[in-house]
Amino acid sequence: MDSKSPDDALRASSSFVKSLGLFDCTTIVMGSMIGSGIFIVAAEIAREVRSPGLLLLSWVISGVMTVAAAITYGELAAMMPRAGGQYVYLREALGPLFGFLYGWTLFLVIQTGTIAAVAVAFGKFLGVFFPWVSNQNYLVNLGTRSLAGHSVSLAFSTQQFVAILALVGLGVANIFGVRTGARVQNIFTSLKVLALLGLVAAGWWWASRHPLAESSTRSFWGGAHWNLATLTVLSVALVGPLFSSDAWNNVTFTGEEIVNPQRNLPLALLLGTTAVCAIYFFCNWIYLRVLPFYAIQHAPDDRVATAAMKTMLGGKGVELMAVAIVVSTFGCINGMTLAGARVYYAMARDGLFFQRVASVNSKYRTPAVSLLVQAVWASLLTLTGTYNDLLDYVIFAVMLFYILTILGLFRLRRTRPNAPRPYRAWGYPIIPALYIAFALFVEWALLTHKAARSAAGLGIVAMGVPVYYGWRRKRARSFPPEQRSVQEES
Repeated sequence: MDSKSPDDALRASSSFVKSLGLFDCTTIVMGSMIGSGIFIVAAEIAREVRSPGLLLLSWVISGVMTVAAAITYGELAAMMPRAGGQYVYLREALGPLFGFLYGWTLFLVIQTGTIAAVAVAFGKFLGVFFPWVSNQNYLVNLGTRSLAGHSVSLAFSTQQFVAILALVGLGVANIFGVRTGARVQNIFTSLKVLALLGLVAAGWWWASRHPLAESSTRSFWGGAHWNLATLTVLSVALVGPLFSSDAWNNVTFTGEEIVNPQRNLPLALLLGTTAVCAIYFFCNWIYLRVLPFYAIQHAPDDRVATAAMKTMLGGKGVELMAVAIVVSTFGCINGMTLAGARVYYAMARDGLFFQRVASVNSKYRTPAVSLLVQAVWASLLTLTGTYNDLLDYVIFAVMLFYILTILGLFRLRRTRPNAPRPYRAWGYPIIPALYIAFALFVEWALLTHKAARSAAGLGIVAMGVPVYYGWRRKRARSFPPEQRSVQEES
């Protein structure tokens, strides 16, 4: 009599194809990071910090934190190159509950919310060329209704329609093999990096012909006082840079599909995050060099990059920037779509999500159901909230799980000292400890200064606790104890 459970049989028949090399991994890192944020968030940061120096400093701090986290994750990625990435690291280091809470939050808001926000930005900038695509052009408009004291719009715009079309289209496209998704990612990441380098080059050219105004240098720090208040304001302002730099960890979700992951995963994390953070810093330097600071703070619709290109190249610059943002957002959606589905697949394989999500397409070896479920939920999120709402919800939860994962590294060093570690985190334990300390300060600043939205993010995480135990009870009814123990060990 065959004693294998349905879950064991599923594992045996659902292996992925190892086909992602170093270049593919690096473009997933970079392409998932570069979305619409770098073109927009400088305006909000400038309004919060009120000085050019602190604006640049926020990008420096964000870059250092991102690279520090990436090189720390490299050890976990090389140690456990499995589908699900960070979900697996939390599960193995802190227990199944923490892994589930990450996957739960990733599905509800972190991954899908970010994809939804970027898709809306894609539609917004596509409207530059096709005026029909607009948040004011409604396909359905049933007015507004009051829900729990809040006004809820019951309208459906052409901008939302295009966003959903992109989400569903890329979700379906990624079913046709991981190489299909990787090719799209390689092309669009290369184009968006070239676009950002072009922006920097154009800025250097323009700056060489226009002397810097004396007022810009005189007010560089804006009278900032180097005390706790300034550090708190700066920490709150880090929401924009950290959001723009997020999703670098997505490549870890594809661990089972990477060739020589012990080398390629840590290296891609280091190369990708370092390159993007450097580009981001120089882009913001160009914004400050080309535009007066008040023009950054009050750029129309927060389109700082567009305002800078208009100053340098006139109307043509506006069109070029719109093309760059459309390319950038499309590539970001693709990278996050490709990677995110692997987490829900891993959760389902562990019996902590709908079983069908653990299925793999027999021809293309991709998690087809997971890709479609992700696309549908992200599409629903495009109908709710605003860009800034999603930004604040996402970043608090993201930082929380980065802290927990790096704490997990410390625990694994203690509980599994002899586990194979092809790569060891640089600067351990100092760099990981410093990251945790500063990240906790940022979380505190967000809780005290953006309490409602941060608490909402924390509430989403907490809601997962009863859901986890519900899935556990469901699994307990589905499999006898000896089969559950096999699942948990695997």
